[in-house]
This record gives sequence, structure tokens and C-alpha cells, in this order.
Amino acid sequence: MTETLIPFDEVIEKFDPALGLEIHVELNTNTKMFCGCPAVFGGAPNTQVCPTCLGLPGAMPVVNGKAVESAIRIGLALNCEIAEWCRFARKNYFYPDMPKNFQTSQYDEPIAFEGFIDVDVEGETFRIEIERAHMEEDTGKSSHIGGSDGRIHGADYSLVDYNRAGIPLIEIVTKPILGTGDKAPAVAKAYVSAIRDLIVALDVSDARMDQGSIRADVNLSLAPKGAGGLGTRSETKNVNSLRSVERAVRYEMARHAGILLGGGSVLQETRHFHEDDGSTSSGREKSDAEDYRYFPEPDLVPVAPSRAWVEELRLTLPENPAERRVRLQGEWGFTDLEMRDVVAAGAIELIEDTVAEGTAPQSARKWWVADLLRRANDTGVELAAVGVTPAQVAAVQALVDAKTINDKLARQVFDGVIAGEGTPAEVIEKRGLAMVSDDGPLLAAIDEALAAQPDIAEKIRGGNHAAAGAIIGAVMKTTRGQADAGRVRELILEKLA
Repeated sequence: MTETLIPFDEVIEKFDPALGLEIHVELNTNTKMFCGCPAVFGGAPNTQVCPTCLGLPGAMPVVNGKAVESAIRIGLALNCEIAEWCRFARKNYFYPDMPKNFQTSQYDEPIAFEGFIDVDVEGETFRIEIERAHMEEDTGKSSHIGGSDGRIHGADYSLVDYNRAGIPLIEIVTKPILGTGDKAPAVAKAYVSAIRDLIVALDVSDARMDQGSIRADVNLSLAPKGAGGLGTRSETKNVNSLRSVERAVRYEMARHAGILLGGGSVLQETRHFHEDDGSTSSGREKSDAEDYRYFPEPDLVPVAPSRAWVEELRLTLPENPAERRVRLQGEWGFTDLEMRDVVAAGAIELIEDTVAEGTAPQSARKWWVADLLRRANDTGVELAAVGVTPAQVAAVQALVDAKTINDKLARQVFDGVIAGEGTPAEVIEKRGLAMVSDDGPLLAAIDEALAAQPDIAEKIRGGNHAAAGAIIGAVMKTTRGQADAGRVRELILEKLA
């Protein structure tokens, strides 16, 4: 069925959006939440399982202490209160990738609650209130075979891999986010980005959205402009990139508005996001909490972290990522626009490490946010995985500073490093990229260029020094870009002026 989509400006004119975001974070513990199976990404299907995470009769769970510690640290970083006593609950529902037919989670007694985090969007600060951050276990993974889009509808059969079942999860749930107006899509993206930055800083997860170790469920509803209250929500599940979070909000706003303006009612349901065109499609009718028949988990004792332990963990918190960005921007002397580009590229740590190797901040920014980011985008990888390390960027810049190579040749050096040809110095030697700085070859190239362009030579003799650019260009072409342009200019002016 074709969806009726209302233009974004018209949506904002007639409706007030309300957001709710649920972020699932897979913790980087060595073992699963309630058993000793390895909690690692990958592995042959159904090889990282045991009676406990498969839910076999008689298997008894044991809480992962490191996961509890990580949950407390996440809660503290989100300015949450930490429960003095909490317990797990059984969330009952049938999914083929949930081998027990219930999920061990937390419901009305989470380990962390009543927190907040501030995000900045276009100079405006939005406080996102956190309802809770609770512990639970992940599900397995279903693969639907034979269909055209990987969905269960139209598939010939399905396969289930239970390796992921039981991986420790922290679910961070916001309260309804109101008052965002036309900035709703950007606020959602900024919030997920801020959570990811915080998780990385805490070192409790690798926060790889592309691998599903952090993923967002996007709840969206619309209410008539100025009416107050909340509309019926939809929940777009497992959105796995920052750009997709923003696109999912924008699409759902347009879709909800189309239904409401057409006199229809929005169905409370889960929806799937489609990366190819930014659309969503219906999943299943969304259950309310009472439909899950929560009840306390009888096989696990309550968790009661002591206040002394909580305060010890508070001392381990890293610098707040937002405050760190402000500090680094001041130290590096970047403009707001330059820092925004650095953040958008995910280059803060890379630049920081490159500066630590002795490179000037602006030079480090130039390479990471311009040349190397383009390469990462072209190959579809994260910037950190482009194939160049901060130490190698620093080495290349040092060679530029020493006038061994120029910026153009440096790009060829990066080509060689990424291709596995060795260190920057080895690439320069193998490819013969060192700049020509000896006066003899440069003078010969200058004489050739002057002879070919006598009118330019006359202009320079007449005092038009800017005309030397044409001769410099000709020399650079002759030397395949390996001439020292500054020295070429000096020799031209010495010869003619």
C-alpha cells in the first residue's frame, strides 16, 4: 500500500512531534549475562551456547558482575539515581530467536533511573530526560532465506543463530521528548550520537552500530499543534546508523501526518527501517507492558549495590564527552564549524592521537577530515578503519614540514600506505616521490618553461610577479609535481626580476 507522505514544513505547521528513544547497548564483557559462554561477535552459528542461554530445563542463571558494574557506570554517566535494591523480571513473549520464550530483563525496578543528558543542535540545548537504564539479555538472530528483502514475509525458510542470545544488554529509555519542533529529526540523531560517545568514553562497549552492538528504537507520535498530550506512537526498530535515526524520524513524521490529515488513526505498531530509501514498513502490532506478563525472576537474587561501591565507580567515570570537546576545541584553536566537522567525521580521537605524535592540530584536522574522510566514504568504512594510523599521519606531515614532499605527493604516500607498501618513508622511496629541491634540475625546467612562454617572461621582467605562477605550474608539470614550488618561485624571480 502506498503511504501518503506530507511535506515536512506542513507537518511542523500542523503538528507537534513527540520522540521517545530506546537505545540497546551490548556490553563488552567476556561472557554472557547469565552464563559463562563467550560474548564475542561472530563465530560459527550456535557454537557459543550452553544449557543456560538456550533455556534448557534445570539450567540456572548467574548474574555477570562485570555487567552490573558497567550498568552502574552508565547510569552514573547519565546523571541517574542508582537503585539500592533492584531485581530482574521475566518478560514473556514468543519469538523463535528467544530460546526460553521469555527475556530476563528489568521492568519496574531498574538499576538506574531518573537521569538526563544535554545535547546541542544548531546552538540550542535540549535536555533529554532518561526514564531508566536497565539490564537485560539480547536475543538470538534470525535469518530469513529465499525472500527478496531478507524479511520473513516471502521467505522459504528461516535459520536461527543463538550465539547472541544472552549477551549482556543495557537498555536506555528516555521520557517523552517534547518541544523539538522542526529540529526533532536532528535532536534524535544528536541524542543517539551523544549516547554512543558516552558509551565509547566509558569503554563498556565497542558501540559499533554497523555490527548491532548499539542500536536504537525510534518512537514517534504527533499531536495537533498546541493541543498538548501525546498521539499514538509507532516504534521503528533496530535503526543502526545516526543518519538512519534522523531519516526514520522524518519519514514517520510525514507518514503519521498523512494518516491523521486523511482522517485515519495511527496504529500502535513496530516498524522496519529500510536503508535504501529511508522508508519504514509495518512489523507487528505493538504490545503494551501488561501484555508481556512481567513477573519477578525466581531464579535470580536481587541486586543491591552498596553505596560505597557506587561511589568508587563514580570515581572511574571519564571526562564528559561534550565537555571534552569544548576543552579540545579551545586547545586546538578550531572554529565552531571546524569542530562540528571533526565531530561529524568521528575524528576527535584520531586527531588527538595525531597531535600527541607532534603534529599541529590544523594539519591533523586537514588530513583526517578532508583527504582520509573522503577515502573512508568512498570505501564505505569508518574513518578509523581507513588503513592509516595517527602515527602514520604524523609521519607524513613531518615529511611535508621537512619539505621532503608536498601535500599533493603526501596524498600519493597515503595511497601507498593504504595499499600496504610500508611506512610513509618506504613508500616515498619505492615510488620515487621525494621533491626535487636541487637547483640544477629546477633551473633547467625553468629555462624550458620560460622559452615556451616568452610573453610570461616579459611580464615578470616588467614587475608582474604574479605571472610567475604560470611558469611554476609548467615546472610542476615537468617534474610530475615533485618540485619545491617555493624554491621554484625564488629561482624564477632571481633569474628575471
